[in-house]
Amino acid sequence: MGVALEAVGLTKEFKGFVAVNDVSLAVEKGTIHALIGPNGAGKTTCFNLLTKFLQPTRGKITYEGRDITRMAPAEIARLGMVRSFQISAVFPDLTVLQNVRIALQRRRGESFDFWRSEKTLARYDDEARGHVAEVGLSEFEGHRAAELSYGRKRALEIATTLALEPEMLLLDEPMAGMAEADVARISALIRRIAKDRTILMVEHNLSVVADLSDRITVLARGEILAEGDYATISKAPEVIEAYIGAEHE
Repeated sequence: MGVALEAVGLTKEFKGFVAVNDVSLAVEKGTIHALIGPNGAGKTTCFNLLTKFLQPTRGKITYEGRDITRMAPAEIARLGMVRSFQISAVFPDLTVLQNVRIALQRRRGESFDFWRSEKTLARYDDEARGHVAEVGLSEFEGHRAAELSYGRKRALEIATTLALEPEMLLLDEPMAGMAEADVARISALIRRIAKDRTILMVEHNLSVVADLSDRITVLARGEILAEGDYATISKAPEVIEAYIGAEHE
């Protein structure tokens, strides 16, 4: 299917400390690719480099064959590559529908004019409802975001991301802090939306990684330790050692 996102020789140094060292990876189109590793492995730094919230010290990043190494996050979002954050980012005092509607206004290049009449903004409602339904929140569309459970807030965040019409989603620990029921719900959601999109995710929950991922890149101390499907990496001695070692450090 080809490569959606590729990094070659990606390196990030902070005042002499090398957080990510010569990382090269390729995320194939139409797949779910997970980035995992023990604490301190460099996952977050690598993810922030790939999503352009950090600039690399060295290396090159391409998206759909286009060099995005020096682009800003807003620029790559316009190219179709959009990320979520570990902390849910929604407007708590707006309804579910209004949150998604704001994303539609942004996508169409219109300002966030909250003083516009409800009638004017209603032209976005049908499309917003479609995205709300896509993440299973139709019965909550009139609820304030603050009233939602944590898992449903994450689903709402994904709905606002989908409103930007991304071809690729980058999810930062989508299951962080969730109860078991919410994990199952968001896992099913990710599997559903991945049918038409490419997904790269950082995730600590290895059962989720095993269930969802087509390919997994394991980082340790800022370098790639192993790569492959879950059956392959879960049996790799170096991966087992890295995780067990991290637990006892």
